[in-house]
Amino acid sequence: MKSLLHITNGDNFTSKLQSLHLKGDIITWREMLCEGKTLCAVGSESFWKTRFEFLNKNYKVSKSWFVEKTLKEYRSLCNHKQQDQIVLWFEYDLFCQINMLAVLSWLKTHRRHAEISLVCSGKEDESDKLYGLNELSDEKLLDLYDNRTILSQDDIEFADYVWQLYCSDNPIRLENLIAHNNFQFQYLSEALRAHLKRFPTIKNGLNEMENRILDTAASQKPESRAVLLNQVLANQGYYGFGDTQYNRMISSLKPLFGSFNPVKLTRKGKEVLTNKANYYSQLRDNQLYLGGSLKYNFLYNSTTDRILKL
Repeated sequence: MKSLLHITNGDNFTSKLQSLHLKGDIITWREMLCEGKTLCAVGSESFWKTRFEFLNKNYKVSKSWFVEKTLKEYRSLCNHKQQDQIVLWFEYDLFCQINMLAVLSWLKTHRRHAEISLVCSGKEDESDKLYGLNELSDEKLLDLYDNRTILSQDDIEFADYVWQLYCSDNPIRLENLIAHNNFQFQYLSEALRAHLKRFPTIKNGLNEMENRILDTAASQKPESRAVLLNQVLANQGYYGFGDTQYNRMISSLKPLFGSFNPVKLTRKGKEVLTNKANYYSQLRDNQLYLGGSLKYNFLYNSTTDRILKL
């Protein structure tokens, strides 16, 4: 009998997977590597130290929570050495795809002889909707599981290579990769395009997500900050971010809002939104990383879809 290990994208889906009663143990990957600085050597002491510092500073994550939730689960993964089949459960969005790359990079180093397969949800019907794993019926999940993609050694090497590029100090290399590669991973190129749009635009110094927050405030006229947050969450394409991440973004843009009840932009906010003013210098933070690159050392040219180094 082959032994199985499932690695999931989060606690909510782990609960759902347990209810399907598939064979094998389940490990939950509790990280959000799409935010903050990342290092190539996944699981190393310096990797976890860097991650804790970011989460503690920006999300007030305590050491005890980090050890209990993230490190304990990672150690459990390290202790699962016997399984010869490992199934990854991830979704189409940037949040999931970056975590998936990190896990595959770790598996390449530490589980060289296991058969690794991937269940990845996204486009599941004729509509334009992209589905998260939790949105699918048990029947659909079992169907995806039965038809999961067995990853070749080349696929795993490629994922590791993309992870190395994500952790490098220059996102232009990722841009070149997207332009010249047919991806074996169905949703990865779109997720990486979304990643590049997180660098500030030349036009007003805000990135795509920050501009979307202002645009939603101006066009939808939400009654409150909570309504603004829900509207942004519902219309985020390939990002897959949670409310804590968007709340942090809204807080960084607070000077551009005259009121949150109802939501109104200041005159400056409207000027930034219409590219009549540039907010780059007010937002610039020399400690803010996207992967291995400093966010404010690069600009995104939305006209040409190219990254420029400052």
